[in-house]
Amino acid sequence: MGLLITLVLGVFIIVGAVITFASRNNERFVEFSISLAFSVMIMLMLVDLIPEIRETFVIKYDIKGLIIALISIVAGIIILKILDIFIPEHDGKKKEELNHIGLISSIALVLHNIVEGMAVYSAVNNSLKTGLLISIGVGLHNIPLGMVITSTFYKASNDKQKTWLIIAMVSLSTFVGGLITMFLGGLLTSELLSGILLCITLGMLIYISIFELLPRIMEMKKKRNAIIGISLGIILILITLFI
Repeated sequence: MGLLITLVLGVFIIVGAVITFASRNNERFVEFSISLAFSVMIMLMLVDLIPEIRETFVIKYDIKGLIIALISIVAGIIILKILDIFIPEHDGKKKEELNHIGLISSIALVLHNIVEGMAVYSAVNNSLKTGLLISIGVGLHNIPLGMVITSTFYKASNDKQKTWLIIAMVSLSTFVGGLITMFLGGLLTSELLSGILLCITLGMLIYISIFELLPRIMEMKKKRNAIIGISLGIILILITLFI
């Protein structure tokens, strides 16, 4: 199941590419997906990940567990920060620069998605419900990333075949992360290591939510899509509490 989910996550990158090619007026969909991803991730952290980490580390390992948890969470934030340095926004740079930007962005996204794939695979193995919810948030987050990569490469080369090849490479990288984790599955039987990976996942979600999604929501001129997306995300998580 974990491998299947990491494979499906790559589809969200493709969805972003399809939207870019099919529609010039995609701003509303982007705003909705960003807002939905934000609320899903925030709710997931509050009702699922933080309580589980508290039980795994704080209660079981006391102060040492708390220190390990905090270090792992910070590590998750730092990992994505380092990778996201090389994922610039599309800001209308000259054509000769866009190809370089697209290439660097794709390399960073591949690394970014491999790490995310490892985290998602581990989360699914620990709890299918938690893993699925994390996947929803990460998947929705991948749609705008797919749009950035597609628009950057296509504007630079005007070559759909080359652009789709890059998109396919980026999309499969999450699955590669799942494969790596599957082959290291023997190491992940350790409850402590599984908990560390869960904390790294929490750090990643904190980074994506606070430093990527929230600023975009704050910049939205029309808040209606943001309100709808955030409300739907909250409702979705609340419903899962009763399943």
